[in-house]
Amino acid sequence: MGKLLYSDAGIEIEIEDRALTHLQVVIGMKLRRGESFFFSWKDDPAIGDGRSSIWIDSAIPLYFKYFGSKSPNINREWVEMLAASANSGRGLVFTDEPNAAPSVAPRGHI
Repeated sequence: MGKLLYSDAGIEIEIEDRALTHLQVVIGMKLRRGESFFFSWKDDPAIGDGRSSIWIDSAIPLYFKYFGSKSPNINREWVEMLAASANSGRGLVFTDEPNAAPSVAPRGHI
């Protein structure tokens, strides 16, 4: 289980390494273009089963921490699906990998 550490606010979002890798690709693409956006996800039932969102901007420090040492193969279909979401008015909304078993929902900690 990896983590996306957001800003200096102490916000840690736990996400499986495979999903985190795909999110890093999409977030990196948007930030390289100078585009800011919301990133939203459905919370894990263990922390309330609600929804969470953060604002992603190149001025806000992000740190991607992976539990495993191996990089997974990239699923282009998933990247395209996440990128389409990131380019929508709602912003990047985390969704499970197509044709895969549902993953554990991201868990945010402040």
